[in-house]
Amino acid sequence: MTAVLLAPATPPVGAPARPPRRRRFLPVAVLLVILIAAHAWNLADQPFPNDDEGAYISQAWAVQHGQLAHYTYWYDHPPLGWIQLAVLSWPGQWLLPGLPALVHGRIAMLVVLAITLLLVYTVARRLQGTRWTALLAMAIAGLSPLALSMQHQVYLDNFAVMWLLAAFALALSPRTHLWQHVAAGVATSFAVLSKETIAIAVPAVIVALWQGSHPSTRRFSLAGFLSGMIFTASLYPLYAALKGELFPGEDHVSLLGTLAFQLHDRAGTGSVFVPGTEAHELLMSWLANDPVLLIGGLAAAVAGLAVRPARAPALAVLLLVVVALRPGGYLPKMYIVQLVPFLALSVAGVAAAIVIRAERGFGSALVTTVLIVTGAIALTGWPVTDARMLTESTNDGYTAASRWLREEMPVRPGQRTIVDGVLWVDLVRAGHAPGLGAIWHYKIDLDPAVQSTLPNGWRDVDYVVSTPAVRGEAAQLPTLAGALAHSRVVATFGTGGGRIEVREVTTTTRPEREAS
Repeated sequence: MTAVLLAPATPPVGAPARPPRRRRFLPVAVLLVILIAAHAWNLADQPFPNDDEGAYISQAWAVQHGQLAHYTYWYDHPPLGWIQLAVLSWPGQWLLPGLPALVHGRIAMLVVLAITLLLVYTVARRLQGTRWTALLAMAIAGLSPLALSMQHQVYLDNFAVMWLLAAFALALSPRTHLWQHVAAGVATSFAVLSKETIAIAVPAVIVALWQGSHPSTRRFSLAGFLSGMIFTASLYPLYAALKGELFPGEDHVSLLGTLAFQLHDRAGTGSVFVPGTEAHELLMSWLANDPVLLIGGLAAAVAGLAVRPARAPALAVLLLVVVALRPGGYLPKMYIVQLVPFLALSVAGVAAAIVIRAERGFGSALVTTVLIVTGAIALTGWPVTDARMLTESTNDGYTAASRWLREEMPVRPGQRTIVDGVLWVDLVRAGHAPGLGAIWHYKIDLDPAVQSTLPNGWRDVDYVVSTPAVRGEAAQLPTLAGALAHSRVVATFGTGGGRIEVREVTTTTRPEREAS
């Protein structure tokens, strides 16, 4: 028998060597550090707090203390989002206990942002295959003024987007293992259980799964995906059913009752096409913040439907946009958070397709030059907006008020203080009883459990921490309005419409008109 020795295969002469793994990930790591540093730089001072942030921070505090919510949990959102927030905010609370609760929450969101940006890179890499495309998508998703202003705010949408991108990454895995497609279904459910409105984009995940699965095993992949998604999502209604709160009743909250309220009875924000409506003003604020990504990204999404690597994220964009444009619906401020990563992926995907086709006719050097010049012209507004986010301070009043509440605010047995959601946890940490001592302003007239402890209405209130959110709701909350009218200023922080006043309620003084 003759043995034949085969020489090891060697790459052709002149073929580029594959860079070491460490060097391949160095640009990703450097870009990630830059993006996270940009978001962390001024997160305590920008943007101005939203009371939704306060609600989620307060609910995360409740989870840390063994409850699902700081008041009665009424199924307004699935609780997974603030459960994650409760876990992620613990290290910051332990290492930096002197910071306001708002800052603890925003520090926790940096972890979510880092994972989200890495997932944007991964999804772009698996869709388009080129490293520069993935880095471009990652940079857009992190440096857009919309991203810089909202991705480190404490919104459930940020958790939902993170999980949906994880579902995309699993569905597009080149290994095409069945367990990855089942896990994609589970991740999709986690996204919906973090913020239910992300369910609008679920068909885009199915398109990604279709593209990422092998034709011979596609049926099994779809079955595994749907099984993982449905089984995980069913745990939420099962929880409600076990508590006897699935169906509406006279003496309890219910999942289906709240769902009916949000779909049919909740007041809408009007049409984005009608000037003067809340939805139109919100759209104008988004466009003022970043017209380049919104207009360019939407155009890229429309074109991306014809480009296979960009089709799945483009579909996610268009589905979310169509729902946002419906007349008479409810369009929340943070809805744009769900769009930003998929707008970035659409832009990067279409840019990659243009480069590939243009290089065949004009050469890579000319195409690269044109893209750089075009991008520089298009993004000239970003540095100005981003610089404002990185340097201006709008939250000095909240920071000073938080410190005063923790260090100077009197704490007496039975004391009742009305406060907004952003400062509620700070007041509780200062020693005030949660729920009935530190009272979230929204509950003062809307929660029977709170109302039953105030038989004399506003006269049973000792203090009101007057913030923009509190003043904005006073017209609809008579007890709150009465407490504000019959109070005197004890301490003031900030000026103008964003000022914060600690006001002592007294029945012996003439009613004082609360300035708007």
